[in-house]
Amino acid sequence: METIIPIKGKVKYKITLDPGVWIFDDRKVDLNTYFSEDQERGNALEEYTKSISKHWDREIMEGAVYPPTLKTEVKFEKEKVLTGTFGIPLKPFLVNAEPEQTAKNVVIEYGENDQVSLSLETASGLILGFSKDGKPLKEDGPLHVYYQDGSNKENPIKNVTGFTIE
Repeated sequence: METIIPIKGKVKYKITLDPGVWIFDDRKVDLNTYFSEDQERGNALEEYTKSISKHWDREIMEGAVYPPTLKTEVKFEKEKVLTGTFGIPLKPFLVNAEPEQTAKNVVIEYGENDQVSLSLETASGLILGFSKDGKPLKEDGPLHVYYQDGSNKENPIKNVTGFTIE
């Protein structure tokens, strides 16, 4: 099983994806809760601005005080990484590959010779599952592909070998 997944086709930059390093990526999402929660898909810059403003206001009001639970929070995050089921959005990788203006579809290659073709817009909402219960997807991985609405949560596209932009 190959663990490096290419994005190729009508793109300016051919990209290779390595799911083994995504556990350290801040963009990862918890697949146990991602589809069940009411997802608020706001503007990332707006969310960042709000969080920084809130932090700044707190420091002005209370002073720069670190919470006494900081060590336990770090321990909890480490435990979550070791036991969690995670995915990552495909959109940032598609944006970095810079599809050509004539590109309309993304073909997901999986299994021996199977393929699924989705519009570029639909593919931008895909979530790539890369770990289950803290372990990489070795038997039927390295990636599982989930639709944005979670409609294939119980039966994702498995054994993904590549993405081709057409």
